[in-house]
Amino acid sequence: MHKTTKRYLVLLMCAGLSACSTTSQTSSGPAVQNKPLPQPVQAEAALAAQGDKISLEQIMADPDWMGRFPQDPFWGLDSQSIRYARKREGSPVMDLWQTSAQQGGNGAVLPLGERHLTDNGKRIFNADASKAAWLFEGNLFVKDLSSGKVTQLTRSSERVSRPMFMNNGSLAYQAGNALLAIDLSSGLTRQLASWKFADKPKAVEAPKDYLAKKQLELIQYVNKERADRQAKFDHKQALMAENASLTPEPFYLPANYRTVEASLSPDGKGLVLAIEKDEPGRDDNDIMPNYIGEDGRIKSETVRRMVVDAKPRTQELWLLDLNKGTQVALSYQTLPGYNDDVLAEVKAENAKAKGEKYETNRLPRDIGLITDWYWSESAIKWHSSGNQVAVMLKAWDNKDRWIATVDLAKGKLVNQHRLHDKAWVNYRFNSFGWLNHSETLYFLSEQSGYAQLYRQELGGKELALTYGDYEVDKLTLTRDDKFIYFRANIKHPGIYEIYRVNLQSGDIEALTDMGGDNEYVLSPDEQKLLLTHSQVTRPPELYVQEAQIAAKPVKLTDTVSAAFKAMPWVAPKVVPVPSSHSQLPVYAKVYLPEDYQQGQKRKAVIFNHGAGYLQNSHLGWSGYFREFMFHSMLVQQGYVVMDMDYRASAGYGRDWRTAIYRQMGTPEIQDLQDGVNWLGANANVDTKRICTYGGSYGGFMTFMALFTNPELFQCGAALRPVTDWAYYNTPYTANILNTPQVDDLAYKRSSPIYYAEGLNKPLLINAPMVDNNVFFVDVVRLVQRLIELEKTDFETAIYPVESHGFRQPSSWLDEYRRIYKLFEDNLN
Repeated sequence: MHKTTKRYLVLLMCAGLSACSTTSQTSSGPAVQNKPLPQPVQAEAALAAQGDKISLEQIMADPDWMGRFPQDPFWGLDSQSIRYARKREGSPVMDLWQTSAQQGGNGAVLPLGERHLTDNGKRIFNADASKAAWLFEGNLFVKDLSSGKVTQLTRSSERVSRPMFMNNGSLAYQAGNALLAIDLSSGLTRQLASWKFADKPKAVEAPKDYLAKKQLELIQYVNKERADRQAKFDHKQALMAENASLTPEPFYLPANYRTVEASLSPDGKGLVLAIEKDEPGRDDNDIMPNYIGEDGRIKSETVRRMVVDAKPRTQELWLLDLNKGTQVALSYQTLPGYNDDVLAEVKAENAKAKGEKYETNRLPRDIGLITDWYWSESAIKWHSSGNQVAVMLKAWDNKDRWIATVDLAKGKLVNQHRLHDKAWVNYRFNSFGWLNHSETLYFLSEQSGYAQLYRQELGGKELALTYGDYEVDKLTLTRDDKFIYFRANIKHPGIYEIYRVNLQSGDIEALTDMGGDNEYVLSPDEQKLLLTHSQVTRPPELYVQEAQIAAKPVKLTDTVSAAFKAMPWVAPKVVPVPSSHSQLPVYAKVYLPEDYQQGQKRKAVIFNHGAGYLQNSHLGWSGYFREFMFHSMLVQQGYVVMDMDYRASAGYGRDWRTAIYRQMGTPEIQDLQDGVNWLGANANVDTKRICTYGGSYGGFMTFMALFTNPELFQCGAALRPVTDWAYYNTPYTANILNTPQVDDLAYKRSSPIYYAEGLNKPLLINAPMVDNNVFFVDVVRLVQRLIELEKTDFETAIYPVESHGFRQPSSWLDEYRRIYKLFEDNLN
């Protein structure tokens, strides 16, 4: 174990673990013997200990009243200036601000006339970091860092993409289905390669039938025309082959395909293309009505395809040799498990339920480039030398991820690493790349049960650079290959600090010790960190510090409003709730009145966060900031509030994430039961005076709790909720439940609409009508089901102009007034 990692674990064991283990049991499952539980962690106190009474009107108002916090910060090229986006007050427009690492402060808005020079957070550097290039509004710019000169290289309505410096110093970019390079010395732009999805043109075609053959035999004119066309064609081919000034001939690929991704080698010799069939991603009936249009008429909005209509997709990989003009398709047959019937057990179980028998099928699986929802990197990575290229691939059935290199001489894939998961491969933690000065891969993998960092020599065994019960993410490799910086929750599942691993010694070094939540950007000179730091009660602000152990962060911005600072927000505790079904506790934020142990037992609310795979019981600022303020208001009125990171939540490893595989709504409700038990035993709560609420996935959980465990809560509010997973999207749902055609049992087991007869407590359903995420039809179908079941204790509120994330303060206020009334009516 690395020495620094050891030090942190010892500190945690001494300071954070209780002395005794606990055993808990509920009616929903057997007792599980738990490890000693960590102690609760108190969130940092609010900026004001006392203040005005919190009101719904205030907290549901336009968020500008809270302040406009820094977003998407980045370093200037000088490693001194700092830029960030900030919402303009009273406007949806985002301004670009600049401040200084030395002087600090919020800085000032950069003029629009300078945005092409300064809006370069996604810039790239050449090999010796003497030049930087970036895109602004689709046009390409380059800066000489020694002279400071900025040159605009393109100015066109045709947008360019994917700029890259090549080893010869030129700057390449993609424009449509072509790659071009600009010689920065001469200014010459030349096309390196282009490709078309069509048959390769021929001068003449062979006669197709009897009449065509006879025509050639009988008519000399026809033969002469054919001969002339062939002569001109041959001349053009010869000219192309012998004259280097001409644009290379296009590569021709299968017709009716489209480009998924194109990746050029730094030496300009090779190109890897990922392509797929050019088929629509939705059908004509994938629509929803918008009743409040500008013209007073109903508008038909296009929406995404539902998982029930999902069709397997595969991508083809092609290797193009730009010098020889040759192309070869890269077969997936060299990947281990490429034709495994990974869903055989699931298919057999579903077949048995229908009285049928399933026979194993080992047809090739549908495979393509991986898509990670949390980065915009390429899934094709060339080594800086151009001698090696790696691709990260994923099976359409979500059970395998491969990292493969390409044998450039033989034109075939060589597997380097396979990550198999019987549930599903995560759509996070897929960062990978090459070290700069050796043909060595580094990558993230959940193979240990947690997202950890590995390195691997080609053909060898991966070596863990980090290891433990924590999550590693947000990798930055230094130019000299000495360090990889990363973000991780080593100290506590809800505290994210910045670390780096020394690739020579293996030591892991903690660079921040700020608590809460921290993001970072390493400066271009790799000497400083730009930090975005927040606490539960304190929104994010920018800090800067040296990239050294024990360096002190210096605060730069102060964007939180005085009105927000003056409010008496409640700082929750993050408590480990003993689980009846897992060796790990369920971490939960608990909001407590100061005198909660005094007097009669309290009423309580349990909030269910959305997304499923999301962490909300952490020590940083939450995206659920309105709910944080609402919970503070409830505490002012004597409520106890709990916010659980139930199983399926992020931040706690692979097993926690996949506990819901094929059974969404079962582990989560078991965890809510444990939460209710904990509140009764530890927070002076009357377990018969608890309600629950949540939106999106949290709305789904509210349904499942009230329908499948109807005595657990006295009421519930389901906001923008899923009622039938067959109607949700493919990328998310097929991970967890496979597809309805394959796993009907999982969809019936996991969809609230099948359990609606269990409702016997008051239910509020709040539904936006132009929701292109969870469709309004989800609510419509469930309401009809409740009507047919003759249920009476439910009500539905609709929001005609709102999508999944509300935008109008009036909608937020109306929604939370109804939620508050539900609690008051049923818990007093």
